[in-house]
Amino acid sequence: MSGKKQPVSVLVVIYADMPTGLDVLLLERADHPGYWQSVTGSREGDEALFDTAVREVREETGLDAEKFQLTDWKMRNAYEIYPHWRHRYPDGVTTNVEHVFGLQLPDRLEISVAPREHLNYRWMSWQDAAQKVFSPSNRDAISHLAKIRGKT
Repeated sequence: MSGKKQPVSVLVVIYADMPTGLDVLLLERADHPGYWQSVTGSREGDEALFDTAVREVREETGLDAEKFQLTDWKMRNAYEIYPHWRHRYPDGVTTNVEHVFGLQLPDRLEISVAPREHLNYRWMSWQDAAQKVFSPSNRDAISHLAKIRGKT
């Protein structure tokens, strides 16, 4: 049976530029313990990608992204969907296009993880976060963040 997920998604790198360095929020997937990532999620219907990012941040962290600085980084990643997740998409869909956003927070805020999606969260340095994420596009986005924030 095939799913109905759209092969269009957002990746939202949530970060705080602290006096001690650039910290990034990571979430541990409930369906794959040990897999860490930034906020991600597929577009629903024909919603604007900005709205997808706001919705996914709210669903996965409890934060209202519109109260902070949410920026479309104008980065697009096309990648092959991992075989073990293809059942979520219509038959024959093997590629997803991911749109990258950044969400700057004033500090490392406490969040509420969505228990069906995530087990835990951690704030860590951008360097540690880039090494911890399982997705190459997530790693690239975190490295891009460090570059645009002048941390490399």
